[in-house]
Amino acid sequence: MPDTIPDEGALDRSLALLREGYRFGPRRFARWATDAFRARLMLRRATLVRGAGMAEMFYDGDRFTRRGGMPVTTLKLLQDRNSVQMLDGEDHRHRKAMFLSLMGEAEAGRLARIAEEEWRRRLPDWEREREVVLFDEARDILFRAACAWGGVPLRPDEAGQRLREAAEMIEGSGRVGPRNWRAQLLRSRHEAWARRVIERARASTPAPPGSALAVIASHRDRSGKLLDASTAAVELINVIRPTQAVARFVVFAALALHRHPEIASGIRQGDEAHLQSFVQEVRRMTPFLPMVGGRARQGFDWRGLRVARGDWVLIDLFATCRDPDLWDAPETFRPDRFQGRVPTPYDLIPQGAGNAATGHRCPGEAIALALTRMAARMLAVEMRYEVPPQDLRVDLRRIPALPASGLVLRGVTRA
Repeated sequence: MPDTIPDEGALDRSLALLREGYRFGPRRFARWATDAFRARLMLRRATLVRGAGMAEMFYDGDRFTRRGGMPVTTLKLLQDRNSVQMLDGEDHRHRKAMFLSLMGEAEAGRLARIAEEEWRRRLPDWEREREVVLFDEARDILFRAACAWGGVPLRPDEAGQRLREAAEMIEGSGRVGPRNWRAQLLRSRHEAWARRVIERARASTPAPPGSALAVIASHRDRSGKLLDASTAAVELINVIRPTQAVARFVVFAALALHRHPEIASGIRQGDEAHLQSFVQEVRRMTPFLPMVGGRARQGFDWRGLRVARGDWVLIDLFATCRDPDLWDAPETFRPDRFQGRVPTPYDLIPQGAGNAATGHRCPGEAIALALTRMAARMLAVEMRYEVPPQDLRVDLRRIPALPASGLVLRGVTRA
């Protein structure tokens, strides 16, 4: 099978990736009219791929391990070495089943209701304020809701500190230099706190039955052993912290409502299909991580792409969600594209592809959808506000990206 994959050449392209951010992959896929190309990143040879077929290759089966697939500085902040994402085969599926038991539709709905109650509780405070920054407020609401939902005790005097630690893991994940170093320090503090929470749940203060804390603290590996406290703490963080990423979906949903006010009328009418389509389009368009990587466990050929054992392959999530072969007018915000269209496991992949039960797709998609639906309803139905002049540009060189102002709301009132 001939391998005709375009190659960027011997020169390392790490600076270009830092300079171009999310556009690094899409520009090259478009330049060569290809779904795969090779480049040297961080002094290592890499193959970058996009599209539904490549997503199937990357996520189905056990072709790739996530070990060595991402920079250590990013891995430490978003997953850590002993997390479920770093496991392979049956060990991965066994621990993944624990996460799926916590993140189904019912639990996602329960978390969304807790977050909605917290949101409503904040409204009187927002009414007293001249302006609020939605991103800051959403992060705080979702973190507190996640802790309450997960049975994680959070003292009033420590809530702010724990939120800053969790938020900085997300903010520092795509950075290099001092911002990343600070995030690593805060991650260490957050892990120490989570480890104490696990130890107390096991020794003296049992967690609410069925809660994330109770399930993780009592989880046993395939050999029947309890997870050590450090690993359990990492997995507890991996349940609570992702709500900080969902805060970005909330802000981009608010930005879309601002730019497309006609969408809000359908939400106010209670059209759940309209709301779901809107949220799916927000997820398709919203940049979080541009790509994720893995290393091939064995050599194989896939539709003209030759992969050797140990090869580093990066699936471009951002490019796949905007692939013109999959999406008509991909750069245009059009929720109606989801009317009558159910996404396949390989085209709408902002949180990974394939089957969450058997592969490395994020188990928290139901939670991301439920929380973003909740936020869209609150913004469109239960609040009135103005969006004053501000810098709403989204710099795609920044990873993870966000409107520059964080989205300032002025004159908030309850509807």
